[in-house]
Amino acid sequence: MEEWQKALALVLLFCGEALAIYAEMIGARSQASGLEPFLPVFLRMFLLIAIAGGLLVAGYMLGISAFKDIWVVSVASITSILIAEPILIYAVFQEVPRAGPAIGFVLGALGLAAALFL
Repeated sequence: MEEWQKALALVLLFCGEALAIYAEMIGARSQASGLEPFLPVFLRMFLLIAIAGGLLVAGYMLGISAFKDIWVVSVASITSILIAEPILIYAVFQEVPRAGPAIGFVLGALGLAAALFL
């Protein structure tokens, strides 16, 4: 059961981080285009952020229970951001990461692997 809890915690963390980043980017894109008024977009994105926050709290709670180490949970959360953000930037803005962010992604993935397996 412990391996299942670890996997679920990682999925919850990734989904929570990705949903929060998505809401931020959609809100920013909406304001940049100027096609929609601020308040309706803000309220929709606020709801998405609230859902994302719930996923993150659940991921942290389940993660500390499964991994018994808050640093592993924290590294998983940060690495989720490093993985999700470039993907979402490309999906929302059609921009490709430059060399620096690409290197950061690789180092983040290596950090997650080190935290989980060493």
